[in-house]
Amino acid sequence: MKKNTLILSASDVNLIVETYGFNKLMDTLIRRTTESIKAYDAEKTEIPIRSGFNYDINDPGLVEWMPVHKLGEEVVIKVVGYHPRNPEKLDLPTILSSISSYCTTTGHLKGLVDGVLLTALRTGAASAVASKFLAKEQSSILGLIGCGAQSVTQLHALSRVFNIKKVLLFDVDTATMTSFSNRVEMLDLNIEIIFSSIENILNTSDIVCTETSIDVGTGPLFNNLETNEHIHINAIGSDFPGKVELPLDFLKQSLVCPDFLEQAKIEGECQQLTDAEIGPDLSNLVKHKETYAYAKNKRTVFDSTGWALEDQVVMDLFLDLAKEYGIGQKISIENISEDAKNPYHFMLKSVSI
Repeated sequence: MKKNTLILSASDVNLIVETYGFNKLMDTLIRRTTESIKAYDAEKTEIPIRSGFNYDINDPGLVEWMPVHKLGEEVVIKVVGYHPRNPEKLDLPTILSSISSYCTTTGHLKGLVDGVLLTALRTGAASAVASKFLAKEQSSILGLIGCGAQSVTQLHALSRVFNIKKVLLFDVDTATMTSFSNRVEMLDLNIEIIFSSIENILNTSDIVCTETSIDVGTGPLFNNLETNEHIHINAIGSDFPGKVELPLDFLKQSLVCPDFLEQAKIEGECQQLTDAEIGPDLSNLVKHKETYAYAKNKRTVFDSTGWALEDQVVMDLFLDLAKEYGIGQKISIENISEDAKNPYHFMLKSVSI
């Protein structure tokens, strides 16, 4: 019996966003992400640290895989390529990826989805979840250090949780900073956008997102700068050993909450800290929000290295919506023979008598 795989191409993904509504989509994704994090049980969902290949032959980059196994239901694997020189050299996104879902009963590939937009969406949603539990509820000034693709979905997601009135921007590439207003025009937000310095962003903002492609060994982004006492930072750019955005002294003054502790200790901001200096992971933060309510008036950091649970949530959402709207292609990718014991069954000729 042949089985179909539901494939969502880039155009299919875009159509789902337009059909469902991108604000409603982000709201639903934030809600589902919060619910999944709160319900996360390590005995029922296996999430190993991601692995992959990194190289520096022609241009620096990596290809890695991020798996999650929801016992008795599915295995989801995202394969992601990170190549920081893509935008300038090839006019391609820094991050290219695809996400696949497999049935744990048969191994059948259930779905294959473009992961470029989905990764940006789930990263923004994760920051919104963390900020909801760590930042001041009245937060209205957002600082963005790094104005690439991630900054757009960061603003979108955070604007669905907070009443953002002012956005302060800094990027080493002036053209990227200048184009930001046009790139977020579709969000239709009543906000003031101001080009700024890192120092002013840290002094002024309630919430800051750092989403840079800083090179290994060249961080942090700042040193010995004053911040306001309740600042919350979503640190997104650290995703490799030796690559950090925030200085050690700032981390030690802050409650640092990683998305995935063991992974963050290898390639996130947490690689700079001892275990005793690291706060609750995102799951514990959400499950025990009353315990950490005090942090809203303190310096806090969400160490976001990317958690495969978030990929599962966003893929399941898009597959659900694809089925609801009849979007995507159903293709028999797997070569399933009429005779399960004969892979050459298709070559047999029927004999007429």
